Amino acid sequence: PYGGLLPVATMLDKLGFRSLVEETLTVKRVTRSMTMYQFVLSLVLALYIGFSRLHHLRFVARDPLLAGIVQEPELPPQCTFWRFLASLHIHIARQILELQRRLRERVWAAAHIRLRAVTIDTDTTVHTLYGHQMGGRKSYNPKNKGKRSYQPILTFLAETREYIAGELHNGDRPTGKQIARHLREVFRALPSSVETIFARADSGFYCWEAIQAYEQRGCRFIVSARKTPRLVEQLQQAQWKSSPRTDADGQCEFRYQPEGWEKPYRFLALRYRKEPEPPEAGQPEQYQLFETPSYKYRAFVTSMTEPVGELTWFYDQRAGAENLIKEANNDAGLAAHPSGRFVTNQNHFQLALLAYNLNCWLLLFNREEKA
Repeated sequence: PYGGLLPVATMLDKLGFRSLVEETLTVKRVTRSMTMYQFVLSLVLALYIGFSRLHHLRFVARDPLLAGIVQEPELPPQCTFWRFLASLHIHIARQILELQRRLRERVWAAAHIRLRAVTIDTDTTVHTLYGHQMGGRKSYNPKNKGKRSYQPILTFLAETREYIAGELHNGDRPTGKQIARHLREVFRALPSSVETIFARADSGFYCWEAIQAYEQRGCRFIVSARKTPRLVEQLQQAQWKSSPRTDADGQCEFRYQPEGWEKPYRFLALRYRKEPEPPEAGQPEQYQLFETPSYKYRAFVTSMTEPVGELTWFYDQRAGAENLIKEANNDAGLAAHPSGRFVTNQNHFQLALLAYNLNCWLLLFNREEKA
């Protein structure tokens, strides 16, 4: 029944959330039962306490704490929230991102966050669709193969765990232009005090457009490389040496220019010896005339100059972003796509991530003095 709403409501009041919402969001629909701000606040707080579906709101419609924060005797029925959410146009998603950017500036100033260097982690996730949502595709979906899905793009700040920017993407793999556009949105959303940016991304973002976007911003990056035939050939010809500072059997580095890129970059690689597969039952063991060891490879492209072991450790910390995505999916209702219309789901997606950020900002105000 408590749900941590009172500290969140106090924080939003101190940050001037109401005035920011009314200045930033342009909702043309004339609401009757509540104001536009009250609708947005109700949806965000419901997502914050774990009610990711609109029909769940009936369980807290008369809750005295939630109704008291919204300043209404009780929340309107589900159909009213549906009409409001469906009336939001496509530009609202971008405006919610702008709202979060302005809130972030105020949070960092009030909580005395003085980060000059930050690390951004960019990743995609797969949301399996169980309805007939617009934009669903049968694409990469390892847990539910053959089912339609969305593939949202998300970027988090490693130091504060905040969601910086993202978008709901259809089930197709994002193109290089879409990745570059997303990265430019991320750079715009960072607070003005940030001077140095470190970036990490997996092989889904291995393309010239992404590298170009990083370089234009002066960002120091490390990206997992996709193992193309040309790159694998380069790995096999490289000069390998032992790797005492990693868990790999060997390491190497070299300059390499992938096809379509404008210049060569520094590539790092690790290799792991494959375990021999046991022979199948009933099959005689066969011996090869020339038995050569086979390896598994990990390769990265980077603009940094640190040693291989240090950069490998730095990249492995990117696993924290996957935990943040899992937290947003499970706790903030990110994976709940309530409508068949893509625009409505896009707006709901950004509201869910605003609810996720409320918890991050609350933790910033309650951190240890020297953290």
